[in-house]
Amino acid sequence: MSETTPYDADRARFTRQALARLVLCDHAADAADGAAGLVATGNDPDTGPGGRVSQAFQLVELAERALVSAVVHERERGSSWTEIGQYLGIGPAEAEQRFGTNLDDWNTAFEVPYRLDDTGRKRIPQLPTAAYDPAWACDRLDTWARNRLVLVNDKRPVSSGLVKAVPEEELPPVTPVTP
Repeated sequence: MSETTPYDADRARFTRQALARLVLCDHAADAADGAAGLVATGNDPDTGPGGRVSQAFQLVELAERALVSAVVHERERGSSWTEIGQYLGIGPAEAEQRFGTNLDDWNTAFEVPYRLDDTGRKRIPQLPTAAYDPAWACDRLDTWARNRLVLVNDKRPVSSGLVKAVPEEELPPVTPVTP
């Protein structure tokens, strides 16, 4: 099922490297929000036994998603398995074995943008949401960064640094998608 998606034009505005970086930004924001939930103590009496362990475990899962996204991004920008493995404290073969399937899934999602659900009627996007709908992700993440990163003084702190597929002045205007 290699049909076009409603967001192909928006996605074409960015390089695959930029889309991978956008996914990393999205997963990093989720992990940061998960960590923030562990900081305040005011609701501790409302948390049942083991509740904070559950939150911390969820944070580990969010961090793992961010790590996978970072590896995909690094491969998209040309980093070798040796370079990636060096930062993970493992060899290149182990790094490729650990993350190779994630990279294969990323590559396949560009060729086959959807899969059918179990009923065979609903199409499920294969790309992570931030890469599938980058216009929405840029708006959300720019707002997230402006609201949470105190020293950032940029109107578009996330989207301004993404590599465009073509120069900005040559791009057609983005039309917002309304739900």
